[in-house]
Amino acid sequence: MTARVPFLSLAPAEDAPDVKAAIDRVLASGWFVLGPEVERFEAAFAAAAGARYAVGVGTGTDAIALALRALGIGAGDEVVTTALTAAYTALAIMMVGAAPVFADIDPTRFTLDPASAAEAIGPRTRAIVPVHLYGQPADMDAIERLAARHGLAIVEDCCQAHLATERGRPVGTIGAAGAFSFYPTKNLGAMGDAGAVVTNDRALADRVRRLRNGGETARYRHEEPGVNSRLDELQAAILSARLPRLDAWTRRRRTLAAAYRAALAGCGVEPPAEHDAGHVYHLFVVRSPRRAALQAGLAARGIETLVHYPRPLPAQPAFAGCRSVDCAATARACTEVLSLPLHPRMTDEEAALVAAAVREEHRACAH
Repeated sequence: MTARVPFLSLAPAEDAPDVKAAIDRVLASGWFVLGPEVERFEAAFAAAAGARYAVGVGTGTDAIALALRALGIGAGDEVVTTALTAAYTALAIMMVGAAPVFADIDPTRFTLDPASAAEAIGPRTRAIVPVHLYGQPADMDAIERLAARHGLAIVEDCCQAHLATERGRPVGTIGAAGAFSFYPTKNLGAMGDAGAVVTNDRALADRVRRLRNGGETARYRHEEPGVNSRLDELQAAILSARLPRLDAWTRRRRTLAAAYRAALAGCGVEPPAEHDAGHVYHLFVVRSPRRAALQAGLAARGIETLVHYPRPLPAQPAFAGCRSVDCAATARACTEVLSLPLHPRMTDEEAALVAAAVREEHRACAH
């Protein structure tokens, strides 16, 4: 059955002429790696993100890993992060030779619980990677206090949180660095993989810039063993074309989220609480103890939904042997969360249809 309400729409729409012009400009230039388009986007994204510096890299995963490496974190170190996130957060920690240690979520916020993170800290802990999950900022005030008490670096995973703020502060600028992804599904998406590290620390930005390009400081001079993780000109140009629309797209996400919250209030299918007005709603997630039946009922009506995420990271085979504290709130959330369609091109009528269907299907599931 063709979906009446698709989960997401990725094809260019109102931005299509700008994207096409950006692509044509790069093709005509004949310059495809680390050129003027990357420099232009880095400057524009740094300004949009409220940071002094942005360094374009190959992926959001690389952005986390390169930020950690630039801070001197590597083999033998541990990094505390949340048990509820995409696996790539923890994989990035492993990429630098460090070990992820998993802590639980705040059950109302779904981001890293500072009290659980405190339990996860051990003698080898060097950093904390909070994830601004679904576009909701983590409790950075408490996480900052925890990090300061133990002398830990903070690298923010902002891959789902473009333009989000926590207590008025732009995410990515609160810790030592922030990592962003521009995977096509993100609030600001490229047409392929892309990422960036933002920071207010010039020395840190310079080291990330060096590490992304093989540790090279001058042509054929490699000061340290870096990697090959360069944002290409084509993706940078596409991102530059789309960035001016991000404010409006973010406002639209918030409008749709508010409509969902109002329509679903009291029906028993509850979204996580909005703890900060800086939430940017990369995903709109609800929880239901009858998720499978609810998802099947919505699918029968032509409404696409997804699960973010069905398994806690400590339960993933890839992380067997990694330390974890008790993550009961995460375990429960993974059995209940369901992501509803939400994207800037979604209409008010589609949002109303989805909300009505959720209410009806939830009622049917309960009988």
